[in-house]
Order: sequence, then C-alpha cells, then structure tokens
Amino acid sequence: MTKTQYYCACTVDGYIAESDDTLDWLTGYDGSYAGEDAVPMKGTYDSFYDGIGALVMGSATYEFVLDHIASKGDDWLYAGKPAWILTSRDLPRPEGEGVDVRFAQGAVKDLHGELIEAAGDRHVWVVGGGNVASQYADAGLLDEVHLTVVPVVLGAGKPLFDRALPGDPMQLTGTRAFGTGMVELRYEVRR
Repeated sequence: MTKTQYYCACTVDGYIAESDDTLDWLTGYDGSYAGEDAVPMKGTYDSFYDGIGALVMGSATYEFVLDHIASKGDDWLYAGKPAWILTSRDLPRPEGEGVDVRFAQGAVKDLHGELIEAAGDRHVWVVGGGNVASQYADAGLLDEVHLTVVPVVLGAGKPLFDRALPGDPMQLTGTRAFGTGMVELRYEVRR
C-alpha cells in the first residue's frame, strides 16, 4: 500500500533549515558514535529513495535544490521520479534526462490522488518543508514521519512542522543509532 512519508533531517531542537534556508548545520556536521548499537548510515538514504515513486515539495525547498544543482554542476537530483512543486510563482524548470517537474497550486488533498497514482506500488515522499508537511497532516494524508536527528542546536530556523499536528500523538515504529552520532526516528501518524 502506498504511504505518504515525510523524510528529513532535523536538529535536536526541531529545525530543518536555518532561517535563511541554508543547511550548513547538516552539510558541515562531523560527529561519531561508537556504541555497540551503532549502524552504518551509508546506504540508508538510497534504500529509502528506492521505495519512492513520487515526490512533493514547497517552492523554498525546490529553489534550494536548484541552487545546489547550480553550485555543484549536478543534474536534477530526482531524475526518473515525478516531482510536484507547490507554488504560485513562475519558477525555472531543470533540464535533463528523466526530469519530470510539475508545478501545482491549491490544496494538497486536490492533487494527492495524482501523486498516489504516479507512485504506483511505491511511496510518496514529502521532501519539505515544514509548511508542506503541515498541509499534508492537516488534510489527514500524512502516514509516516522519518526523522534523522542531528545533534545540533540552532535556536531558530525553519521548523519541522509549521503548526501542531491534528489527532493523536504519533506512534514510534522504529529507531536506529548511526555511527555518525545521528539518530533515526520513525513514526506512524495516527489520526
């Protein structure tokens, strides 16, 4: 069954980006954990991504990805998978083989069926940001939250969610401690 999953990294104090949308706290992080329960982090993103059939993100996340591509000379990071960008602005579209970027306006509940259909037997990834994840939660369409908690405190920034989640508290479904010192928390969203 196709699930809608919010998968992201966040700081210990619940931020997914700095106030200026940068991720230096994540890209510059260098930590470790040598506990006997530590597992390698390498390959965990690839394993998650292999299970994704469609993506959705807000315009700030999209622009961050485009800036990353431009600065590194990379290709579109999500080639081969359709990506919906929630925006009311005209934004550039990346070029290249396998690029399937679709711009959308309106309520997430109105276009969610398209994402589910496009995902096929895989899952929908809510890439970010906190406002998009909150829209999915408000509409009762968010099934899981997968967080990689980085032991950094920002004190301010872009929050994991923009507002409180409706319904019951999330149910913890799994954890992993990585050798990097980061911890993965997986939750089921209960409605």
